[in-house]
Amino acid sequence: MAELLKAENVSEVFGGLKAVSDFNFHINRGELVGLIGPNGAGKTTAFNLFTGVYAPTTGEITFDGKSIVGLKPYDITKRGIARTFQNIRLFSELSVLDNVKIAYHTNIKYSLVESVLRIGRYFKEEEETEDEAYKLLKIFHLEDKAHETAKNLPYGAQRRLEIARALATKPKLLLLDEPAAGMNPQETKELMQMIQWIRKEFNLTVLLIEHDMSLVMGICERIYVLEYGVIIAEGTPAEIKENPEVIRAYLGGED
Repeated sequence: MAELLKAENVSEVFGGLKAVSDFNFHINRGELVGLIGPNGAGKTTAFNLFTGVYAPTTGEITFDGKSIVGLKPYDITKRGIARTFQNIRLFSELSVLDNVKIAYHTNIKYSLVESVLRIGRYFKEEEETEDEAYKLLKIFHLEDKAHETAKNLPYGAQRRLEIARALATKPKLLLLDEPAAGMNPQETKELMQMIQWIRKEFNLTVLLIEHDMSLVMGICERIYVLEYGVIIAEGTPAEIKENPEVIRAYLGGED
């Protein structure tokens, strides 16, 4: 399988503290991979490095065969990496529909002049964008909430909207940061099914951070385990379950 995202010997230092150290990671095109570890292990730092929020202190990160080190987050989004956040970050005062339409505008082709004067490709592309946004909202059972303010949605619906917005950027790689946080067991089960479905439907590669081990073990093909910024294990769910370092560091067992 061809590598889509690769990190080689990546370290991120904040004031002398190494958030991640000699981080080596890869995800192949089409894979569904988990990144787990205790709180403070460096998981979200890794996501921030992959999406341009941070530039690595040392090391190289490539996506689709090209370096993305030093690129701005919006440039990385245009290249095909989208993410959600541990703490939901919607445009809370905008409508559900507008949250998705804004994401589609990363791929818009009309010019600033066409936008200001509302000529040329403007109306055609805006109409197509709204149609596509409605299609996504329907997939996530949000079409009847299209004109509601995003902040007024129930928690689970806000999670679904955030994923829909990420998909509107038309990514190759979707990064999910604790998508099951705050969900009950039934919602988590439905989320597992949804992640598997959108992976297939949208031809996606998926990397997720998650503390719910039933979700991780249930859908991931490979898992990386971080502790204090260092990868201590990598393998299939069955291998991770039996790994003594993982049991000691994360799953609460003894050596």
